[in-house]
Amino acid sequence: MIEHEQVEKEHYAFERYLRKYRWASVWHQVDEIIRLQSKNVLEIGPGPGVFKVVAGLFGVKVETLDLDPHLKPDHVASATALPFPDREYEAVCAFQMLEHLPYDLSLKAFGEMVRVAHKNIIISLPDARTMWPYAFHIPKRGTVAVLVPKPCLGARAHTFDGQHYWEINKRGYALKKVTADLSTVCRLVKSYRVPENPYHHFFVFAKEN
Repeated sequence: MIEHEQVEKEHYAFERYLRKYRWASVWHQVDEIIRLQSKNVLEIGPGPGVFKVVAGLFGVKVETLDLDPHLKPDHVASATALPFPDREYEAVCAFQMLEHLPYDLSLKAFGEMVRVAHKNIIISLPDARTMWPYAFHIPKRGTVAVLVPKPCLGARAHTFDGQHYWEINKRGYALKKVTADLSTVCRLVKSYRVPENPYHHFFVFAKEN
């Protein structure tokens, strides 16, 4: 299947795309990069380019890659054939991007990310299992957020909506399966869902040197 542009530039308009809950995910994107002390980063599928700008404020050099030249990425190329040598970047990221490819191609793209990364790969993916967020205050500790899974009888089937070919915890894409498939090429270090935006599931991988 040939990769193609799915999203018009207007999709990333501030009032439509950058809602408060999405800013929470951007915070985690930058937080992970800062924690890893990565200074040379490739982001695949930059959307409106917010991660690059915010990370740059903290001394992180981010280069972007996308198939759509209208988004003005630093590199116009396919995610399944990255035009870089092995271990070119300290870290490679793709936030809410891999699901825009059929599952087999998303694994191929992830393999390319691992190839050009020197140390770490950070991704986020949509997770369809409904989680109810709760927060409570603990004296001397502050606010604690917890996610409680909504009871369900089984996974729902996924129907291509023009953008997403698959999502975690849809039928055939259980979290255990997706995690195992991604972990065949590098080591999973961390996996979590964003309390303020549970639809976004983050994964941090380490490349064995």
